[in-house]
Amino acid sequence: RCLFSLPVRGSEGLYMVNGPPSFTESAAFQRDSGKNCKAVAFSKDGSLFAWCSGEKVNIVNITSAELLRSFDLPKAVCLEFSPKNNILATWQAYTTAKDGTAGVPNLLLHDVKTGKCLKSFIQKKMQNWCPSWAEDESICARNVNNEVHFFENNNFNTIANKLHLQKVNDFVLSPGAQPTKVAVYVPGSKGAPSFVRLYQYPNFGGPQSALANKSFFKADKVTMLWNKKATAVLVIASTEVDKTGASYYGEQTLHYIATNGESAVVQLPKNGPIYDVAWSPNSVEFCAVYGFMPAKATVFNLKCDPVFDFGTGPRNAAYYSPHGHILVLAGFGNLRGQMEVWDVKNYKLISKPVASDSTYFAWCPDGEHIVTATCAPRLRVSNGYKIWHYTGSLLHGYEVPSNEEMWQVCWQPFLDGVFPAKAVKYQAVPSELPGAEPKPAQAYRPPALRNKPVTSSKLHEDEPPQNMRPQSGSSDKPLSKTALKNQRKHEAKKAARQEAKADANQESTQSSASQNAPRSTVPIITSGDPEVDKKIKNLRKKLKAIEQLKEQAAAGKQLEKNQLEKIQKETALLQELEDLELGL
Repeated sequence: RCLFSLPVRGSEGLYMVNGPPSFTESAAFQRDSGKNCKAVAFSKDGSLFAWCSGEKVNIVNITSAELLRSFDLPKAVCLEFSPKNNILATWQAYTTAKDGTAGVPNLLLHDVKTGKCLKSFIQKKMQNWCPSWAEDESICARNVNNEVHFFENNNFNTIANKLHLQKVNDFVLSPGAQPTKVAVYVPGSKGAPSFVRLYQYPNFGGPQSALANKSFFKADKVTMLWNKKATAVLVIASTEVDKTGASYYGEQTLHYIATNGESAVVQLPKNGPIYDVAWSPNSVEFCAVYGFMPAKATVFNLKCDPVFDFGTGPRNAAYYSPHGHILVLAGFGNLRGQMEVWDVKNYKLISKPVASDSTYFAWCPDGEHIVTATCAPRLRVSNGYKIWHYTGSLLHGYEVPSNEEMWQVCWQPFLDGVFPAKAVKYQAVPSELPGAEPKPAQAYRPPALRNKPVTSSKLHEDEPPQNMRPQSGSSDKPLSKTALKNQRKHEAKKAARQEAKADANQESTQSSASQNAPRSTVPIITSGDPEVDKKIKNLRKKLKAIEQLKEQAAAGKQLEKNQLEKIQKETALLQELEDLELGL
C-alpha cells in the first residue's frame, strides 16, 4: 500500500490520490462530490485531515478513514491544526450586524478530542488569521491591535504575556524546541526607520531585552523567515513603489539577523527585484533568486558571503528538498516553467524538466518526488497536476475535463525523520510517460529573411554557474562584486586587445590601424565617410583611455567615481566600435 496521499480539491469535488507508485484514487477516503469545498488542512504529522464541504467542517483519521468530528460551520473558509493535533482553528469572513453593532466572533478554536469550542475571537482580516503555536503548544500567540498576546498551555481565558511596541505589524514564532523566540516587525513612521527585533519568550522588558535589532528604511512590508534551528532570520523588506522607476515590483532589500545579535545587509550583485529566498534545511545556507530577468540565483553562507552562483536564467523561485540535499530553481507564473534540479552538495545539475503553466510546486516529504500543478483561479484552462521524480522523469499526470477546474493539490505531510535521506541519483528513473518537453518556440522572422541563414543575436549574455568559495591564493573579490562576469570572457577580451595593440604598434603611425585582433590581418580600409571615420577614431581614443585607467587601478590607484563609470562603459563602446567597423 502507498505510504502517502494527495488530496485534490476542485469543481469535481474533493478526493484523495495515492502517491507513488500507484497514483490511483484512494478507497480509504470517501470522495466528497460537492462543488463547494472551500479549504482543506492536514495535521502537522499527517495523521488527521480536515475539510469544509460548504455545510460542515469534518475531521477524519487518515489511517483508519474514521470520521472523528463534524462541526456545523457552512461559512468556514480557512482551517488549521495546532502542531500537536489538540486544536482545530477555523475562520470565516467577519460580518457586522444589520444595525451596525459588532458581529459575532468569527475565529473559533475547537478541541479536537471533545469537539468543544474552547475560545472564539473577532478576527477581521483574513491575512495572518491563524494564531501561532510553539511546536510543543506551550505558547500560542496572536496579533491584536498592534500588540502580540501570548497564551500558555492552550488556556485562552487569560493572557499570560503581552509584547507591546509602538505598532507591531507582524510577528513570527521560531520553529523547533524551547526556548521559543519571536521576530517582530514595526513599520517606520514620520521619518523614523522600520525595525525587526528578536526576543526570547517571555523576556520583553524594553529594547535592552531584545536578542537582536535591525533597523532599515525602504520598507512598506516585510517577510520574515526563520531557519530550522532558530538561530537566524532573513528579512525581505519591500517598498510598494520603486522611486527610481527601475522596477514595476517596487524595491526589495534582503537583511540577515542572528539571535547572537549579528546583523547584515545581504549584498546582491545584480539589481532588480528579489523573487524568492529560501533557507536550506541545514540552517547554515540560504538561496536568493534576484535581479532583472534573466535572474541570478546565489547560495550564501551565514556570513552572507556567496558560496555558489548559479549564473543567470529564466527563474523566480527556489525550493530545497526536505533533506536539503537537492535544490530546484524554477520559473513559474509568467515564465515558461523551466526547472533546474541541482545536487547542492557537489553543485552539479541533475535534470532540467519543464512544467509549463505551473502555478504550484511542492516537494514530497520523501525528498524524491515533486508535484507541479496548474490551478484556478490563477489559470482557468488546462487545470491539472503532474508528479515527477527529481531526476526529470514524469511519473504521472492528470488534467481535469475542459469544463471543470482544479483549485488545490498538496502532499500529505510527515514528521522529520520518517523518510531517511537517500543518495542523490543522476540517472533518470524509468517512467511509462514521455517527458513533457515542449517544442522550442521559433523566433519570428520577417518574410524577407526567411530563406536566409539565421544569425544569432542575443539580448543579453547568459552568465554560467560558478563556485564562489574563495580559492586558495586568489583575491578576486572586487570582480565578483561588480559584475561577476565570466572570467574567461574577460581574459579573452584582454588578450584580443593586447594583440590588437601589438598590431597597432607594427602599423606605426597609421592612426586608423585596427584594434580588433581577428580583423587586423585584413588591410585597413577607410569608410570613405569622414563622419564614420571620426567616430571610429573617437571610440578608439576612449577605449585607450579606459585601458590606461584599468592599468592604474591594477597598480592600486584609487579611482574617482567618474573614472569607474568610464570603465563600466567599455563593453558598450567595444560593441559600438564593432558595429561601425562591420558597416565598413
